[in-house]
Amino acid sequence: MEGRDSLVVMPTGWGKSAIYQMAAVMIDGPTVVVSPLLALQKDQVEALEDKHAGEAAALNSTQTESERNGVLEKADEGELEFLFLAPEQLANEEVRREISSTEPSLVVVDEAHCISEWGHDFRPDYLRLGPMIDALGSPRPIILALTATASPMVREEITSRLRMRDPHITVLSFDRPNVSLSVEIFTEEEPKRDALVERVAAADPPGIIYVATRRAAEEIAEELAGRGIAARAYHAGMADGARETAQDAFMAGECDVVVATVAFGLGIDKADVRFVYHLDVPASLDAYYQEMGRGGRDGEAAEARLFFRAEDMAEQHFRGARPRLGEEDVAAVLSILESNNVVGWEELVAASELSAAKAGLVVVRLEEEGMVHVTADSVELVASGPQRLRGALEGVVERTESDARVERTRRDMLAGYAMTVDCRREYLLNYFGEAYEAPCGNCDNCLAGQVEEEDGEPPYPLGSKVVHSLWGEGVVHRYETDVITVLFDSEGYRTLSLELVEQGGLLEPAPGG
Repeated sequence: MEGRDSLVVMPTGWGKSAIYQMAAVMIDGPTVVVSPLLALQKDQVEALEDKHAGEAAALNSTQTESERNGVLEKADEGELEFLFLAPEQLANEEVRREISSTEPSLVVVDEAHCISEWGHDFRPDYLRLGPMIDALGSPRPIILALTATASPMVREEITSRLRMRDPHITVLSFDRPNVSLSVEIFTEEEPKRDALVERVAAADPPGIIYVATRRAAEEIAEELAGRGIAARAYHAGMADGARETAQDAFMAGECDVVVATVAFGLGIDKADVRFVYHLDVPASLDAYYQEMGRGGRDGEAAEARLFFRAEDMAEQHFRGARPRLGEEDVAAVLSILESNNVVGWEELVAASELSAAKAGLVVVRLEEEGMVHVTADSVELVASGPQRLRGALEGVVERTESDARVERTRRDMLAGYAMTVDCRREYLLNYFGEAYEAPCGNCDNCLAGQVEEEDGEPPYPLGSKVVHSLWGEGVVHRYETDVITVLFDSEGYRTLSLELVEQGGLLEPAPGG
């Protein structure tokens, strides 16, 4: 209401939608809501109609030309308070021009973790949201970003990508105390799958099972059905109608278990999910929290269980690795920009022969190097000269190598969650930058009596900034017995022996930290 850009990180069910709905009604001018899924847009439009909060409509690729024109006409005539669309729609220059003419006062970015390269639903057009919002008018609309899941690293990237100005950041507790946390560790795949089926058969429905492949979704759904359990598969390889039927059946209580890939769940608001099981490791702890958080939204007891095999970590790396930038990729983009100076996004992707995701990442890195100016529709080379170009190329490649190191440490943190003998809730919350005093009394390690209350004060408070002579500045994330974990910008999460830290003076408090 003060006209300030804002990022809100708040668990599902705590009122994120209410924030933008109330603000939209109270602030003069229409509100644009960027939402990643058509089904989610549909649900949000229907919810607003029920609340009589103002007329709402969605703009998407499934509509006919006349339907799209009808929505845009309503927006232009001031009949719409809310206009929902995906970032791919906002990337359309004609659509953006129509929206700009309505003089929107607020742009809401829902499920804002999708903006992050580290996010688990990364889409290239999210990289352009910042400049696309800038193009919606002068003064530029207020930006409100909302998500249920964002580690400190992801939060920083959201505010940067959206070009937020002096953002107000609200982060509520990540704790879901009613959800029990547990991990079962295996060495072979077949016993792991058998154990999953047995746990599902013994669990109270309804529940969600996350798997890594479409084939596994089909096979496990069929096996559960063979045991008399009402189960359905859900994955991106199914026809739209089949996926919608499976989701509707689950929401209506006609299906007890959905066996799904990550294609299922974003925006699903089913309060009584009693268990969320992961047969395979998710992409990150961010993804795990997002997915397990779909259990127990009614506040009643629920269970989040990970079935873990160390070999799964290598498989996840190959499944979920983001685009890697090589020197030749950066050189291809720079060569096009040198020849044309200003190049449209689509033209740049086509001429570089790179994927949209990879070309977008190159542009983002070049922007960080001060080489290009990015607008909603084009990329402009703003620095030149052989030495400057070579320095930018080397800088992008070095940043890519740094990102690869950080990504490896993020996977290490996920493996650490699975293997820890300490309180799992403390581990998970520490990852998101939240302090927690173990034991929690509702994870397998605490229930087994192997977690004790910690005595004494740590040498560096959680969340404080420290400096390492080689790795630079970092933030203290957690302690576990005799080790400390610190997140460094260029190195990622590093775990150090407390004894060596204290003996060798490896860490020093950062100035002002």
